[in-house]
Amino acid sequence: MTWQNQQLPADHPPVSSGKIGVLLVNLGTPDAPDPSSVKRYLKQFLSDRRVIEIPAIAWQPILRGIILNTRPKKSAKAYAKIWTDRGSPLADITARQAEAIAGLFGENVIVDYAMRYGNPSLEQRIGELTAKGCDRILISPMYPQYCAATTATVFDEVARVLGDLRWQPALRFVPPYHDDPHYITALADDLTRQVGALSFTPEVMLLSFHGMPQRTHDLGDPYYCHCMKTARLLGEQLGQRPEFAGVRFETTFQSRFGPAQWLTPATDTTLVAEGEKGTKRLVIAAPGFSADCVETLEELALEGRDTFLEAGGEDYAVLDCLNTSASGVSMIEAMIRRELGGWV
Repeated sequence: MTWQNQQLPADHPPVSSGKIGVLLVNLGTPDAPDPSSVKRYLKQFLSDRRVIEIPAIAWQPILRGIILNTRPKKSAKAYAKIWTDRGSPLADITARQAEAIAGLFGENVIVDYAMRYGNPSLEQRIGELTAKGCDRILISPMYPQYCAATTATVFDEVARVLGDLRWQPALRFVPPYHDDPHYITALADDLTRQVGALSFTPEVMLLSFHGMPQRTHDLGDPYYCHCMKTARLLGEQLGQRPEFAGVRFETTFQSRFGPAQWLTPATDTTLVAEGEKGTKRLVIAAPGFSADCVETLEELALEGRDTFLEAGGEDYAVLDCLNTSASGVSMIEAMIRRELGGWV
């Protein structure tokens, strides 16, 4: 019998292969804006050894005995303020980002999205992609600036999921894009559009990034340096545009948690300081977030407004993240297309 004439055994399982998967991955969200859903989400998130770098024997009693019995109710109220008919804004926007680029790379490329914590999980999505015949998968962590507590956790979870698979797909990861010209230009173009549509001319623009404990920087994590480079490159582009003539740029860090020293200056204390020293017109951009979420829609847009106005400010706006804007989608497409080189 020649190889050409061989037939598969009748009981051979069906095999599907030859496809390429692209998976946009963001941080995560509870399934609903209620305490039980938030508790389930926080338990998974705050149990990650990269997120909380305290030995589990010391941290888990605090997490289970105090935090998971107090924080879910407060966080659920914050989520309830921003929840939409389509559910979690973060999951909805990430899904629509994937939909916006689906079909742009040929019929053999399947584009989808996943959440690192919560649903749809990486385990679920990788399983679906491999079942559809994806033997090559490009993972795109949607974090412009690398941090072990965000980007590296995606690596960890993908490795855990693949550890249970007999047939391993070939893998690629999109690298951090904090200084990618596509990203900086997309930010500059979209922020220029939004500022041009405001009813006031800002005196100050805060570039607010998610905070991290100072210890992460001291241990060698590049996150702080990536944020500062993004802020510098973005400020250089915006400073050349008439919409930002006379605008002062400040870089800050938000979302502190716990008693440890975090990266400074803090966004909330900066808002107070700006209001008290006479700044009347202020805008905030959040270039560390690829999609709007509770940290931008509630913490910055609602809590931040109250903080600034109470300190003496008058005009305040939080600008949208890139989301599914034309600039944002073009940036994602260019980034994915580059990383698919040789596969497509």
